[in-house]
Amino acid sequence: MDLHLRPSTDTDLAHFFLFQLDPEGRHLAAFTAPDTTDKTAYMAKYTKLLQDPSINNQTILVDGMIVGSIAKFIMEGEAEITYWLAKDCWGKGNATKALHKFLEVEATRPIYGRVAFDNFGSQKVLEKCGFARIGAAKGFAHARQAEIEEFIYKLEK
Repeated sequence: MDLHLRPSTDTDLAHFFLFQLDPEGRHLAAFTAPDTTDKTAYMAKYTKLLQDPSINNQTILVDGMIVGSIAKFIMEGEAEITYWLAKDCWGKGNATKALHKFLEVEATRPIYGRVAFDNFGSQKVLEKCGFARIGAAKGFAHARQAEIEEFIYKLEK
């Protein structure tokens, strides 16, 4: 398996849109757009985000195929990490490997990650990459139509 990252492009967005349509993926991500089926809104939002120099958007490829995305963005003045992998890539170490590679090129520290309380796979990915759980918060998760707890992780170095 050859996993590598490259800067995301507008043409990658159609793949990313399809990945986030998966019901189980949306449930685990929890904090999604209010309407994840609105492709026009999705494309407009992410096309704009690709142009933002404060955001580091990378496409995850396995054996040359687009399988996900990973990015650093700024929220409330702090660097945050986000990633999404196609469901058929789960449980194979792809997210951990992609995050390790991403952290080699994205030097911003500290950097934070947030994950739904019951997204155990993503919690393990963050921990394997050196993030420490530092707290929790509650927020409205559109994918679940409920307020849920999310765990906050931090990577210092």
